[in-house]
Order: sequence, then C-alpha cells, then structure tokens
Amino acid sequence: MKQPLEYQRDEHHVHLIVYHLIWCPRRRKPVLAGNVAERCQQLIEEKCEEKGWTILTLAIQPDHIHLFVRCFPSTSAAEVVKECKGKTSLVLRKEFPSLLKLPSMWTRSYFASTAETISHDTIQKYRDAQKGRR
Repeated sequence: MKQPLEYQRDEHHVHLIVYHLIWCPRRRKPVLAGNVAERCQQLIEEKCEEKGWTILTLAIQPDHIHLFVRCFPSTSAAEVVKECKGKTSLVLRKEFPSLLKLPSMWTRSYFASTAETISHDTIQKYRDAQKGRR
C-alpha cells in the first residue's frame, strides 16, 4: 500500500504543500552533467535547506531539472524556482566558465504543478525512472 505524506502542523496551520517543478538551461543545452550537475544539486539542496523547504526528489538531467519540494503555505512555486535558479546561475557560471557561452543559465519559463496526493512510493518510482533516462 502506498504511504501518503503526512500533514504538517504549525502554530496556526495544517498543510501539505508539495510542488513538482521543472526548468531547463537556456536553449535546452545539455550542460547539466558531471561536475556541473553535482554542484547544481548541492546548490539547490543548500538553498532549500536555508529556506526550510524539504526536497522529496531532485532529478537533474543534462537538459532539465525536476524538483519535488515540500514548502510552507506562504511559499509560491514561483518563489522556489526563482530562488533555485538565482543561486545556481550565479555560482555555476562563476565556477564553470564554459557556461558563460550561454546568454543566461536558465530559460525564463518553468513548469509547476501541485502534488498534494503524491506518496513516497510514487516519488521513488519517478526517481528510478529518471535515473534510467540519463
């Protein structure tokens, strides 16, 4: 049986906010590989920890990123994407000069969906399927 995620209880809120977010490098270039992908993952994990967001799944493909993240009710999907793109763009372009060939690190667009009823099993299956596509 699938185990659903538990509701979080704060002082004045009961919530379960999970976003599925996808974004791509500029021109959908396959630049997220090797050391760049590892550093990108580290930066996204740091940003989410700093903000108090819980990463359920982070799958970095050469030409896009999938992030399932649990947030607070006051956090919009747009804020999560903006924070993650901003930090990774600044640091990755500084540490990997080859990325400066792109006019910017990321496209302005992104995909966002709520995933309230997602289970741990579903997330693991998704992660396994993404690993197989590398």
